[in-house]
Amino acid sequence: MSGPHAKRLGPGLMPLRTIGEIRAALRSNRGFPNDQSSFEADLQRALEASSEAELTAVASVIVDYRGRIRLCQDPDFETAVQECIDLMGHLRGETDER
Repeated sequence: MSGPHAKRLGPGLMPLRTIGEIRAALRSNRGFPNDQSSFEADLQRALEASSEAELTAVASVIVDYRGRIRLCQDPDFETAVQECIDLMGHLRGETDER
C-alpha cells in the first residue's frame, strides 16, 4: 500500500530513496559528468559542517543530486537543452548584427 504522495516510477527509473541508491545511479552514469566524485565531496563537506541534530545540509545535497539524476533521466531534457542552445545562438546573432 502506498501513501497519497507516492510517485509511480517509469521504466528504468531508480527509486533514489537512499544514499546507496544515489551512489548506484551515479556509478551507472545517470547524472551529469563528474557527479559521482562531486556528490561524495559535497556530501563529505555537508557532513563535516553538520551537527548530529541538524542535517539540513546533508539533506540538501541528497535532494540536489537526486534531482540531477532525475533530470538526466528525463527523455525531454536533451531536447530542451538543445532548444535553449539554439535560442541563445539566435539571440546572440541578433545582438551581433546591431
